[in-house]
Amino acid sequence: MAERETIEGNCLCGAVRVEIDNPTHEVELCQCSMCRRWGGAFYSAQTGEATRVLGEENARVFRSSAWAERAFCATCGSNLWFRFLPTGNRSFSAGLFDASVSYAVEKEIFSDEAADWCRIAGDHPRQTGEEVIAEAKAAGFNFD
Repeated sequence: MAERETIEGNCLCGAVRVEIDNPTHEVELCQCSMCRRWGGAFYSAQTGEATRVLGEENARVFRSSAWAERAFCATCGSNLWFRFLPTGNRSFSAGLFDASVSYAVEKEIFSDEAADWCRIAGDHPRQTGEEVIAEAKAAGFNFD
């Protein structure tokens, strides 16, 4: 049986800790205006095969749209995760994990909404908001 890689992360105060098994070694960046307002810049999403949240009772969840919710630590305010409600999938703020500092950018989504001061250099895929929504609708998700 193959050995599982696990990365561990936490919020600023440590009240919420996250463990991710077999993490992707890339982060996805969301440049949408809502993520910019939520975190002050783009959202960097870290995912993996299985996750455990320790201290989840210290997290507060905000339903930011009909199809998503975002969480933050109730003590220190650190952004924790984004959950896509149609699937229940969560991505976690890559900044929670020391290991993620060496990961490459997988792709940017909502790249057409990026602030001029928040443009990311590099040769990686970029999808506009229209392309992201069209892809999700083609997969059967309804945003109306």
